[in-house]
Amino acid sequence: MHVLLAASELHPFSKTGGLADAVAALGLAVSQAGFRVTVITPLYRGIQAKYPEIRPMGWPFDLRVGPELVSGQFHRLDPSPGLSIWFVEQSGFFDRRGLYNEGQRDYPDNAQRFLFLSKAAMLAARYHPEPPSLIHCHDWQLGLLPLLVHHARVTGSWPDAPRTVFTIHNLAYQGVFPVESWQYTNLPWSWFHLESAAHHGRLNFLKGALYLADALTTVSPRYAQEICTSEYGCGLEGVLRRREHDLTGILNGVDYSEWNTNANPALNHAYDAQHLAGKGANKASLQVEMGLPVDPEIPLFGNISRLTDQKGCDLIADALEELLPRTPLQFVLLGSGDPVLEARFRELAKRFPENVAVKIGFDARLAHRIEAGTDFYLMPSRFEPCGLNQMYSLRYGSIPIVRHTGGLADSVIDPRDDADRANGIHFQEPTAEALEWAIQKAVVLYRDPVAIHHFRVNGMSADLSWSKQAADYLRLYRDVLHGP
Repeated sequence: MHVLLAASELHPFSKTGGLADAVAALGLAVSQAGFRVTVITPLYRGIQAKYPEIRPMGWPFDLRVGPELVSGQFHRLDPSPGLSIWFVEQSGFFDRRGLYNEGQRDYPDNAQRFLFLSKAAMLAARYHPEPPSLIHCHDWQLGLLPLLVHHARVTGSWPDAPRTVFTIHNLAYQGVFPVESWQYTNLPWSWFHLESAAHHGRLNFLKGALYLADALTTVSPRYAQEICTSEYGCGLEGVLRRREHDLTGILNGVDYSEWNTNANPALNHAYDAQHLAGKGANKASLQVEMGLPVDPEIPLFGNISRLTDQKGCDLIADALEELLPRTPLQFVLLGSGDPVLEARFRELAKRFPENVAVKIGFDARLAHRIEAGTDFYLMPSRFEPCGLNQMYSLRYGSIPIVRHTGGLADSVIDPRDDADRANGIHFQEPTAEALEWAIQKAVVLYRDPVAIHHFRVNGMSADLSWSKQAADYLRLYRDVLHGP
């Protein structure tokens, strides 16, 4: 089997979030299972300079995007046996400061940019020396690729076109554009209708995939259920309920070669589930690094996040406001985002300098040290399709405190559900009061060394690897290929 993955970002070459990590890890895991994988992704600014081993393939091409004929070419990297990455070069579209926006303003030609990427992926699939059996597209940026493939199949211009799978990484981001943007597909206007990509008088990239991909997946079983409801469906719950039998939730995995506690250059002290002394040593090192008093008796909480309401960062700030004057705890934050939230956390650190430490921005190595040095990890998301940090926390023995939603509920086990396998704490309502209750529960738990050890060992022993999750994708691929 040859699988072509198409995505707008790919770790380590380009990244704004978990999509890049998931596609990179899935491609590697599927290739390691013995299958051929080709990944199509843009050649953004700076990639070629940072990775000079990426070479032009000598395959220039012209693609029509509306009335314009746009030129591009493929570059290639073969990072491991069975895995090839084809980068799409088009300097006018992809040689920019940002992937999707600058200064939090989306590029006005994003419809053209990602239709060009979709058409390049279709070109690669159609004329690849070893044509793929299946195209797996990711998120709204590739949402019209299943539609383009379906049109080519049913009109006879590509009768043996591959089957298509589309993965929703976050339904809230749909790729919505003015209706005039349909012209960039170069498809007949008769194909723009309610059972295609038309939605409330707009062009909706993601809706096109929901209707016309052969199979749909999302990044956790619970999120697959949630997005079929009005609360989480973002206006597309009707389409998703209609295709519910084609929708599968598969939890994302973790790359344990990167996220490990034994051979990690980012950590000051190695440890594992059988040798936890290094966990305490990493806590002391983190307290020093972040300017907090070194105290093994006080529980240390952490959060690494985009500072947004979706991630529940305001709930953390509200809960800390209430708890810090009367509860012995410390908290470290690494993140950036909403300027109002950035200012709130800075103010908390100023008011409680012995309890709160904040670093605005991102530091990949510090992220590892926070996961290793904290006792508890806060993840109070209002919704969370999958989430990765709670999985990293489990591996690092930092007990996750999560809201019972999406992939958080699927990966973290509360003692009320299974005391023997418990590895974290759930709370239900997206309120500061509910989070306060969960934090207070953690403070009590911290005073019980036997219970803390039980939770940590359970978390560190959980298998959330991509090799396990890739097996679910391979079963799905086979079902799609052998289906009607």
